Amino acid sequence: MNRTLEALCCAVAALTAIVSIANAQETTPAMLAAATKEGKVTWYTSVDVKVAEAVAKAFRAEYPGIDIEVERAGSERVFQRINQEYQSAIHNVDVVNSSDASHFLYWRQQKWLAPHTPPDVRRFPAQYKDPEGYYATWRATLSVMGYNTKLIDAKDAPTGYMDLLDPKWKGKLVKSHPGYSGTSLTGTYAIVKALGWDYLDKLSKQGVQQLQSTTATPKSIASGERAVMVDGNEYNMFIEIDAKSPVKIIYPKEGTPFVTSPSAIFAEAPHPNAARVLENFLFTARIQQLIVNEGGTRSMHPDVKDPPGRTPLAEIKLLPDDANGMLPQIADIKKRYTALFGN
Repeated sequence: MNRTLEALCCAVAALTAIVSIANAQETTPAMLAAATKEGKVTWYTSVDVKVAEAVAKAFRAEYPGIDIEVERAGSERVFQRINQEYQSAIHNVDVVNSSDASHFLYWRQQKWLAPHTPPDVRRFPAQYKDPEGYYATWRATLSVMGYNTKLIDAKDAPTGYMDLLDPKWKGKLVKSHPGYSGTSLTGTYAIVKALGWDYLDKLSKQGVQQLQSTTATPKSIASGERAVMVDGNEYNMFIEIDAKSPVKIIYPKEGTPFVTSPSAIFAEAPHPNAARVLENFLFTARIQQLIVNEGGTRSMHPDVKDPPGRTPLAEIKLLPDDANGMLPQIADIKKRYTALFGN
């Protein structure tokens, strides 16, 4: 082999090694030492506060030398905050989790994300991870309907979205807002694809109580403030059920919106090594099982099992999320929805 060819082969090998390190990197002693020196990691997430705190507690126990700062808000607020910060050259976020998968497409287009594939993610089904390693589905949930069992008998409960147009439900419904919640945005887009804007126009005339988050609507029916929930996180309903709240989940007969919630590291992360330690930690089977057991989410990890009593995904008619289709329509969805239901 001549020297030129040999040098070229060495260069290709070196580049391959760099790409491999970037896209699939174990938490090595050297990485952990560097992360401990950084001393902190900042996590922006839209997951319910209770779940975020449980994860943060587990991370602090595992890595006592790295403080974790949790910034929790609805997905659309997380998106707005990061965009505003980056437009002002403020780089505060290390790791982000959002229930609006289209956010990751946008951040990827802006070249704001860093490629990194946690070891466990290599075992995930292909549809739940970016082929170039920029993000992967950390959790998933369903945007479900629900009702208060003390206020409504099971035989009288609605079974789908169209049932909610019955005059008997006027003034008894609660719904989240796609201008705040990524789950609501994804779910609303799925409903529009399935039933059209005409359906939401009719629903808006039903005196629907408007709350910001899909974490809030289950609390509304649990308290008896409203009787029926148009949309809410399935995992928050599990939390309410585990707390013995008088609520029951409805998987709409028209289909239930399936909402993926990815996680990623920012290229300008102020604590890059701690960010990778956290990202690897989030996708371990232990933490994936934790957020399933304690938070009621769905996991793509092959070693994670749903607790007894939960309806398997295979038995639910799903309305799949479509981040690519939704991305160019987000502004219009929020505008049209607000015109119907208010802020």
